[in-house]
Amino acid sequence: MIVLPASNQWAAIMGKYIVAALLLAAIAGPVFAQVIPDDPAVLDRLQKKKDAEALDKQYKSTLKNTDQSGAPVKTDPWATMRGSDNSKPKN
Repeated sequence: MIVLPASNQWAAIMGKYIVAALLLAAIAGPVFAQVIPDDPAVLDRLQKKKDAEALDKQYKSTLKNTDQSGAPVKTDPWATMRGSDNSKPKN
């Protein structure tokens, strides 16, 4: 193992970090280059996202506008299925 003076050791360590950062940048560069902003798939995805946000905004505004403060109306779904009260026992 070669022992370097303190200033040269720092330069060697920093050199390794710089080389590692450059290699990572060289590897990651083509990944970002693959996304083309004018690509129809990208534009379609952006349009779908905008449509979903607009639909969500409309849904939330509809929920705000509905009157939820009143008491719920009680309904009897079996009202038309019951017979008349003529079946009471006679005394």
